[in-house]
Amino acid sequence: MQKNSMLKWIILGVCLVVSGWITSRGITLGIDLQGGIGFVVQIDEMKLEEGLRETREEWSDEQIAAAMPAEVEKAQKRAIQVIRNRIDSLGIAEPEIYGEGANRIIVELPGVEDDKREEAERRVKEVGFLTFRLVHKENADLVQELWDNAWAPEGYTIEAIRDERRGGSRTWYVPAVKKQLRPSAEDLKSFHAPPRYDFMLIERTLNGRQVFEPVFSHRRGEMSGETLKDAFDSPNQYGQPIINLRFDNNGARVLRQVTKDYGPRGKKNLDSDEGRRLAIVLDDTAYSAPFLNEYIDSKECIISGIPTAVEARFLADVLRAGSLPAPVSIVEKYEVGASLGRDAIRSGIRAIVFGGLAIVIFMLAYYMVSGVVANLALLLDLLLLPLGVVIVAGFFGIFIRRGTGPGVDLPVLTLHGIAGILLTIGMAVDANILIFERIREESRLGKTLKAAIAAGYDRAFVTIVDANVTTFLVGVILFFAGGAGRIRGFALMLCGGIIVSMFVAIVVTRLFFDLISNSTRLTRLRMMTLIKDTKIDFIGKRGPAAVLSLMLIGVVWTLLGFNYAKDPGRILGVDFLGGSSVTLRVEDERARPTVAEIRDALGAVGISQVEIQFKQPIDKSTPGNLIVTTVAGEVNGRKAAEVIKEALIGAYGTCFSEGEEYTVDASFGLELRKRALIAIALSLIGMVVYISWRFEFAFAVGAIVALVHDVLITVGIYCALGRQMNVAIVAALLTIVEYSVNDTIVVFDRIREDLKNSDYRRRMSYKDICNMSINETLSRTLLTSATTLLAIVMLVLFGGGSIADFALALCIGVLVGTYSSIFVATPTILLWHRDKAA
Repeated sequence: MQKNSMLKWIILGVCLVVSGWITSRGITLGIDLQGGIGFVVQIDEMKLEEGLRETREEWSDEQIAAAMPAEVEKAQKRAIQVIRNRIDSLGIAEPEIYGEGANRIIVELPGVEDDKREEAERRVKEVGFLTFRLVHKENADLVQELWDNAWAPEGYTIEAIRDERRGGSRTWYVPAVKKQLRPSAEDLKSFHAPPRYDFMLIERTLNGRQVFEPVFSHRRGEMSGETLKDAFDSPNQYGQPIINLRFDNNGARVLRQVTKDYGPRGKKNLDSDEGRRLAIVLDDTAYSAPFLNEYIDSKECIISGIPTAVEARFLADVLRAGSLPAPVSIVEKYEVGASLGRDAIRSGIRAIVFGGLAIVIFMLAYYMVSGVVANLALLLDLLLLPLGVVIVAGFFGIFIRRGTGPGVDLPVLTLHGIAGILLTIGMAVDANILIFERIREESRLGKTLKAAIAAGYDRAFVTIVDANVTTFLVGVILFFAGGAGRIRGFALMLCGGIIVSMFVAIVVTRLFFDLISNSTRLTRLRMMTLIKDTKIDFIGKRGPAAVLSLMLIGVVWTLLGFNYAKDPGRILGVDFLGGSSVTLRVEDERARPTVAEIRDALGAVGISQVEIQFKQPIDKSTPGNLIVTTVAGEVNGRKAAEVIKEALIGAYGTCFSEGEEYTVDASFGLELRKRALIAIALSLIGMVVYISWRFEFAFAVGAIVALVHDVLITVGIYCALGRQMNVAIVAALLTIVEYSVNDTIVVFDRIREDLKNSDYRRRMSYKDICNMSINETLSRTLLTSATTLLAIVMLVLFGGGSIADFALALCIGVLVGTYSSIFVATPTILLWHRDKAA
């Protein structure tokens, strides 16, 4: 055995061991697959109103009352984004965060440990409001008056302490010896404070003791954290923790003006050779109050006086995530069940097993010995996938996260992640079929087994690389531009899977074939041939095909538009439109119906598109709740909430009792939709650039036209079948986009190869070469689609619920993608090259 082959086997073994170790650390399932914990967060409307009154002093009570609903709505939207950023910075992936009612926010986290749950609670509640406030000009005199009169807040005493490092003695507040509850920052504000100023304590450490310096800061800030661009923690030259702040251009301008106005002999400090002090206040806690003795012409400054490095990192994360518009409180904590339902998940697992077995049997029957290699490769793809995903997540994490990341933990697995895995399996099977069909072609030329294997891999290599690199590029763009959450989870699984499947297809399967050719007496690899050499004039049928596509798009989108105008809820689900949520108390856990049974009971009364979850308090102190969410406002002239309660209480007797009703915001809100559209647009641009570089611009246009064609028809047919668009279908569409690109690139690669053949160019027209290339790849196109559909059809038949809907969209997309790779992509190239199309 050659040395390089032995090295490859060793690398494979090491990768398997590492991947197995990563898997042994546990796979965290998302809310949709496993459930998790949840918080109900409530915005403090009283504080919000106080802030409005301070900024709008001239408004009457009636004007304040009229403005409050809009202020609460704006605060809720801002708080959702800030909380999402904070949870993401903690390394908890795939959270569910959305508004409920006027002033509530639902935060649901997939199964996390107690320490992370507590940290998440803290990050949710922290306001994170940063202000820079001027310290009173007579602060020294005001503080001296405190010492002279022995005025100390409750829980503190006054003590003169000698500074052992600098020498001299200074007076401080120190915590009382007895364990006495000290007042909050809010309660301290008015302690002997002049009008419009707040009393604050800045924590210090002196001779290893905790001491506090009093300052009186103006209530109105000179600048706020709204102009903050970045914040990160680091030690200073003495090893003490600090937070580095970086402002945008507007913030830097304000900072320059403040230091200029209040510096020594500044415009607003003309009578003093010493600059004013500027207190840096975060959430009503002053951390430092430096003197403005120098003009700051920079976008950066620091916060010092942070007690510990852990606290500095926490505060930096909070500042980077943004400040909440008002204080919030957690009014409820609960455990939440899987949103897809355990029955649907069991059915989905069963369907995946059936689909996998069908692929294994098909590959064995059709490719025989090569089928054994393909099945081993597929098994290795699944075993190595955790390693590939962790490598990609770690590399990507360098560019999006400061501080500690998730280490070698696997990302949270959701339905979107499963979509990425399914696409990975499809591309892995496709790579093997490409190689096998190339080996078959070389064998037909009379080459020996070794020569046919070598030539087959050489010929397939470029095609596999082009198809996978294009898809990987799209995955990278989706990850960075799509924002955190579902789209990022899909991109991680896809990119990790591509790395693994390319390694296995190009390197590992070659090792297996080399072992077979060197260790057996086989002279050729036998394979079935269902699709023989064809000479179908696909290009000649491009006209009728174009008419068919345009008619189909026109019909289904006209129907879609009509249904949307009549009732948007018939097209878009709760994820996009929001809706109403009904909470029923579960009185008898033993008699509780399954999610499928509840879905059937609601379908019988005309409510077919619903989201169903069970939740119960973490401490199990009270009965759990059933939450049913629907986009429907009314059913047959009655409120949907009333119909839901009547149907379930009527069907299941005393199992349920009436609870509350809320309006629910779209979980796939405007910001996420915007990010998704930007990510897809950038993906299309990236595809155009890469395909233009590897092929030519006309090929890029052909790929984009085919992709848009596939999405339009898939969405149109799916909605025409009475299904709603939701976040799960977004995952299906992302998968279809990637599948369409992969399918098209394979055909384009063969066209490029045939165009380089001087004999073909001499004897055949451009159109005839394109037609021949489509026929040459027809077997691969149909076989790849067939194997992919084997798995997807099983999900349609046995998946149930949302999984079946997801699989149905995939099924439509694969069929349409197969059609477009033959009848749309290449004919579009000929439209670009009309002079060659004759």
